[in-house]
Amino acid sequence: MINAKIYRSNKGLITSFTLSGHAEFDEYGKDLVCAGASAVTFGSVNAVLSLTDIEPQIDQGEGGFLQVKIPSGLDESTSDKVQLLLEGMVVSLQTIERDYGQYISVSYEQSRR
Repeated sequence: MINAKIYRSNKGLITSFTLSGHAEFDEYGKDLVCAGASAVTFGSVNAVLSLTDIEPQIDQGEGGFLQVKIPSGLDESTSDKVQLLLEGMVVSLQTIERDYGQYISVSYEQSRR
């Protein structure tokens, strides 16, 4: 199962997110759930990189692991852009979860900042 954790600040802003695991919906290379979750998250990260002046901290590892941390102290305009892009990512992940909930889980945690 893919586990997507979205970390939010006390104000509800997305500060980071983590994806880990594999959906195992189908064999490697044909897994639509993995492909969808990957496309959504990598597309969102690429949009943040291309459309804002920030560079998130990105950690990618084995086992379908991706962790992205948004820098703190962004100006309001930049923060608004980043949040809109990441909220769009969350909506897309929730849509995948709604249809394929046995293969992907989206959860939320309080961030430490």
